[in-house]
Amino acid sequence: MTITDVRPESNEPGGRIPLSYNQEFLRGFDKGATDGAFGHRHILVCGWRVTGTVDADTLRAALDDVVARHEILRTSVLADADGGHQVVHPPAPAELRVVDVPDDGGTREERAEAFLNDLDATPFSVTRLPHVRAVLGRFDANDGVLVLVTHHTATDAWSLQVIMRDLADAYQVRAGDGQPVTSPAPQYQEFARRQLEQADGARTDRERAYWRDRLAGAQITGVTTDRPREEVPSAYGVHRFVFDAELSRGVVDFAKATRSTPFMVLSAAYSVLLRRRTGVTDVVFPTFSSGRSEERFMDSVGPFFNFVPIRIDTTQCATLADVLDRARAACLGAYEHEIPFARIAEDSPALLAPFADGFLAVVAFEVLQSPFPLDDRTVAGARFTEIRRRVRSQEVSSAIPDGGLWAMDVLPGGELAGSLKFDRNRFDEATAVGLVDEFRTLLRRLAEAPGTALADL
Repeated sequence: MTITDVRPESNEPGGRIPLSYNQEFLRGFDKGATDGAFGHRHILVCGWRVTGTVDADTLRAALDDVVARHEILRTSVLADADGGHQVVHPPAPAELRVVDVPDDGGTREERAEAFLNDLDATPFSVTRLPHVRAVLGRFDANDGVLVLVTHHTATDAWSLQVIMRDLADAYQVRAGDGQPVTSPAPQYQEFARRQLEQADGARTDRERAYWRDRLAGAQITGVTTDRPREEVPSAYGVHRFVFDAELSRGVVDFAKATRSTPFMVLSAAYSVLLRRRTGVTDVVFPTFSSGRSEERFMDSVGPFFNFVPIRIDTTQCATLADVLDRARAACLGAYEHEIPFARIAEDSPALLAPFADGFLAVVAFEVLQSPFPLDDRTVAGARFTEIRRRVRSQEVSSAIPDGGLWAMDVLPGGELAGSLKFDRNRFDEATAVGLVDEFRTLLRRLAEAPGTALADL
């Protein structure tokens, strides 16, 4: 039995709360309590260094305020004979643990990252409400690490930033140093209803026609695995890296010079990497957008992220510069015509064929978005700075529903940092390291010598 297969239930007087397209998409990867989208490792973890005194009781009460404010943190996704729906539960206390950060002999920055990794490898059941918990690790009374853990079926990376911002605001109010927020946050169920209202219409028809034409005859480019898929629970690890300052600065400057975004430049290099590794010249890879199509949902919490296919046909490209031109056009088209991925998949079912191939893995590629970065903000005497520069890889980490996930981040200091999450049952760590090394080489060549012929790579 999967997690969502339960008896009918609804707590809404006017009828059932519908699922968003993304929640339905996640249900397609429901493999039960220990694997897949609703598994106990499909979580998000983020950490902040904290300097100054933090009152644990005040922080705990502030976390409960956040749970009360965002109902998706106490919402279950259920299914029955009539389909899927949501059930919102009353506010309940969230767990906040206060512990000492283990001393492994490293610097405090190194110990903070190891502490964050340990929590990233700790299961968190989707049936355990609310879908958020916090751990305050202390080096001493005035220095520590605050880690937030959420289940990914209830949040996304953007949501974690909203949660932390709201937690800081609530903590400041409860500490007697601020004014309470009086405006309610738009709820995720409002977003789900809005999606259904807009499911059909002239605009949707136009966008679906664009994607049908754009993806005609295409399927996502799968990466050949070291071992075929077996009927065993996935076991994800992550390889982390930070590119040197010269390369990072060169990529950012090259993006500006070519009227591109860093994501466009990185996508061009990634498409060349896929071409070299697979022999496929018409490359398609998935990325993720914020999925927040309306401004009023920018301050909301929920699994808004949208799965977006990027098709970069390099068949007629002679140089790396040609690939960047194709990547720029592909990204702009995807942004302009974005609709829920479920609608795209309805019209292009062959796109997902690699998910069913036991010898292939779909590796999504994204650049992380930090809409509300909490960097060097002082809250009631304590200063919070997000831990974004991470270099420690993990043998055991949080998981994704299937395939792999390549995430890049442009750090505040300009460095390019990244991680490649992979199923160790199907990939050797050396393969992940090799992919990153090859990508680094291609990215450097693109930024320094865009006229390089693809045939010379």
